[in-house]
Amino acid sequence: MMAAHEIASVTVDCPAKTNLVLRVGETHAEWGGRHALDTIYCGVGVTDSVTVTRKLPGTGFSLDLAGEHLGDLALSESDMRRNHAVLALYALAEASGMNPDVAITLDKRIPVGAGLGGGSSDAAGTLLALNVLWGLNWPVERLEPIAASLGADMPFCLHGGYAHGGGFGQTITPLADDDPDIVRLREAGFAGRLLIGAYDDELSTPDVYRRFDEIGANPDHFNDLQHAAEDLHPRSRLAIDVALAAGASMAFVSGSGPSVVACAPNDEVRGLIVADWQSARAVDRIIAADAPAAPRISATVTVGAGMDANAGVRKAASAAGSAVPATDPVTVRR
Repeated sequence: MMAAHEIASVTVDCPAKTNLVLRVGETHAEWGGRHALDTIYCGVGVTDSVTVTRKLPGTGFSLDLAGEHLGDLALSESDMRRNHAVLALYALAEASGMNPDVAITLDKRIPVGAGLGGGSSDAAGTLLALNVLWGLNWPVERLEPIAASLGADMPFCLHGGYAHGGGFGQTITPLADDDPDIVRLREAGFAGRLLIGAYDDELSTPDVYRRFDEIGANPDHFNDLQHAAEDLHPRSRLAIDVALAAGASMAFVSGSGPSVVACAPNDEVRGLIVADWQSARAVDRIIAADAPAAPRISATVTVGAGMDANAGVRKAASAAGSAVPATDPVTVRR
């Protein structure tokens, strides 16, 4: 039975990520063979929406997926128990002692297997949403170790914005817009509106790291994985070349690829990049996005008879505000 003022569902719009700088070091046995990373993350304003809704006790979890480009997630043999959002649900349930009787709905807009952290975004969004739904109201720093147990990019996706990542990516230090490292990167060309060149095919992150181990990095790249990603996916290299020729101030492979991010200094160059990508068939889809971006959260409260609706709104907004950088208005349902 739901309490008169209980939060019924929570939605988090969690942005994609890219790596403005990605330096890849040696592997470490204590990290399960993962490489050491020295990276500067940036949240990108294309989002997946994660909605978590209470279910009756003892009914377990459910997962619904929506989106036009679900990639491997839509395969009939895909095991939904291995979905990043479901893994996050069970990880937080174990850490908090809550029962995982939750319906999860994912509305995916971040390309799958694209180097944009879509799975990490889904996991982070689930943690942030459950933190409010279950009334835990833990600070983000308490959620970070749980996120890190699920994947390298997930602690950053709890924050968005800009951040430095160390370790295998799990050690996060948020960076302000005027941080000297961010200022230097903007001066180097990481500025303006972003265009994402996405593909219908995917790249396996382990495959890219294996190729990196074989051929190494190009010292001219800000992303040490770009050389390996381009080798496995030559259209990514074509998209970078086309964007730079059209006037992009910077163009690079996002993470482990194959997506390409181009920085357009003005609307004219932005239009040229779009037109030239299309004419050269350098990409399959083009997504415009702002950066940096951070998660946004909203909650729906069920209000019982005689309860002050505004009190319910205040309660939910306070819970959300303690968990994420930005909070949207709360919907009250009677």
